[in-house]
Amino acid sequence: MAYNTLHMNLKLAPALSIQKSSINGRGCFATVYFARRRKIAEYTGERIPDREAQRRAHRAKLRICDVDGVWSIDGSRGGNGTHYINHSCEPNAYVRTIYGHIVFFALRDIYPGEEITVDYEQTLHPDSKCCYCGAASCCGRINKVAGV
Repeated sequence: MAYNTLHMNLKLAPALSIQKSSINGRGCFATVYFARRRKIAEYTGERIPDREAQRRAHRAKLRICDVDGVWSIDGSRGGNGTHYINHSCEPNAYVRTIYGHIVFFALRDIYPGEEITVDYEQTLHPDSKCCYCGAASCCGRINKVAGV
């Protein structure tokens, strides 16, 4: 089921759609083929200081990405749908920060209809936040905890 982006008041990044996810709520899905290492999209939204990001971290659905330890981007405000990219312990994409921009790239070939996933590694979520990715190697929680 694809979600009506007009109803969501959202301008999606090209080649992406928002659909129901088996991982968590809604997810971000490819509508075209992305070759390995190809750019998928940039994470967009409201640029906020990290102090404001910490204040907003209490939300049930957290859509904030750290840029550089000083600034963060809240994808739920003015984002392009990339804030629906879910965590997976076996992701098909990765994230790089390039000159202050957060960019998603294909870790492997991604085909139309596949949900785009990344390993969040460290987030503002509590370390107890459960992971529901369903991967064979799922570690059971979203954040990687030192020494685990």
